[in-house]
Amino acid sequence: MAKIKILQEDQSYTFRSYFELPYEAEDILAEFDYALSLSHLSLPKTTRELDRISELKQRIDEILPFVSLSNETARRETLVSPIMLEVIRYCHCKMRIEYPVNVNNWLKGNLDYLLRSQNQNNLLVIEAKKDDLTRGFTQLAVELIALSYIEEEKNIFYGAVTIGDVWRFGKLDRKEQQITQDLNLFKVPDDLEPLIRIVVGILEGV
Repeated sequence: MAKIKILQEDQSYTFRSYFELPYEAEDILAEFDYALSLSHLSLPKTTRELDRISELKQRIDEILPFVSLSNETARRETLVSPIMLEVIRYCHCKMRIEYPVNVNNWLKGNLDYLLRSQNQNNLLVIEAKKDDLTRGFTQLAVELIALSYIEEEKNIFYGAVTIGDVWRFGKLDRKEQQITQDLNLFKVPDDLEPLIRIVVGILEGV
């Protein structure tokens, strides 16, 4: 079967464009010579003591009944940002918000959250528009490809896409030219501890 041609050589595409394209993720990623697989990822997970997760979970539990999560700003301020700041406490990692990237005309735009630890491990986190995790993952995968061009010495890259109360992880393997979408979903606040343990584990290089 002939490969579907989606991207046009003379056109420019931002990361947001890939969320809006009406094509399957595997067809879009094939344009970059990457394959897509879905499986239960074996994600890194820290085992060290994380002393304030229960406190964060309690705070989120207490405020959720009073906050409408009907828009992206509300979800970011109420759920995503507190988790990102909690991770920084544990890892002392640097966080770039709306980090601009311009690899070429097909790979450019802003990365929502880019976390980089002291040992140079990265985690990319993006917020899916319109509560659409499926299209959001397509955008995440393309942004991971862009990141792989910037961090040329690395072979494995991790990312996560979230709608605030639900998270999904992905992994890019440069050598295998493959992106894996984790079949597991992590819900906030119920799965807050395993979620943060994975994020910290990725950044620590566990």
